Amino acid sequence: MEKIPVKAMPAKVRAEYIEVEPNVRLHVTDMGEGRPIVLIHGWPLSDEMYEYQYRDLINKGFRVISITLRGFGKSDKPFGAYNYDVFALDIKMVISKLDITDAVLGGFSMGGSVAIRFVNGDKGAHVSKLALFGAAAPIWTQRADFPYNLPSSAVDELIELNYQDRPKLLTNFEKIFSATETSLNEGIRNWLNGIGLSASPYAMAECLIALRDTDLRSELNQITLPTLIMHGKKDKICSFDLDEQMKAGINGSRLIAFENSGHSLFLEETKKFNAEFIKFILQ
Repeated sequence: MEKIPVKAMPAKVRAEYIEVEPNVRLHVTDMGEGRPIVLIHGWPLSDEMYEYQYRDLINKGFRVISITLRGFGKSDKPFGAYNYDVFALDIKMVISKLDITDAVLGGFSMGGSVAIRFVNGDKGAHVSKLALFGAAAPIWTQRADFPYNLPSSAVDELIELNYQDRPKLLTNFEKIFSATETSLNEGIRNWLNGIGLSASPYAMAECLIALRDTDLRSELNQITLPTLIMHGKKDKICSFDLDEQMKAGINGSRLIAFENSGHSLFLEETKKFNAEFIKFILQ
């Protein structure tokens, strides 16, 4: 009788969902081999936003671990607290369960603020470099001693619109996401809008409150990791002067301006974004 060849056992399948507390699972994109690159998305997106970064990072020999925060994308959307502390703890649970060390942590927009909170609690245990992409830090809204970006009243209007007409809120957000309304093609704009619609309305509102109220200024000088700051000069959501404040506050940080980009620098100048990020990782 002819012998049937025994096939090699397939490689262990990586978990697409990781439980961070009872009944709360986060969606994780985990691809590639090598030094881990952990990516955190912005409001109101998900790990899907980094689609056009994944291939370049994997081809350069890195393992990409992109985490969708609770309340967004394909992650669970429980009722409860949504703030930087909760998100930082969730990130810690994911990377601890994956046994990740010596990672490069990158955060976009709100994800950049969360990354700042995380690294100051991590103290180098899991992360050894920090990258901030159009980060909503050190504060997203103006104060008497901080005349930058949006007035708090503008965020209050966003929260109200979220509960009255969330599709309109996302459409308005899309219009100012890039340098001009046509900087991104219609297909990309629709794709981003679809990601936003997958978020929990409750989580979106609670995160707007966190963005409005959280002040990270005192945490900037606690960062001791090598830090890269990348930001679009034409950003209408997180104005470029926020990054100048971050550079001044984070000792030894490097700021790279994207002259032709708004908030969506990772899509408007993708080649430059990927190249500069990879260069920083390799340094």
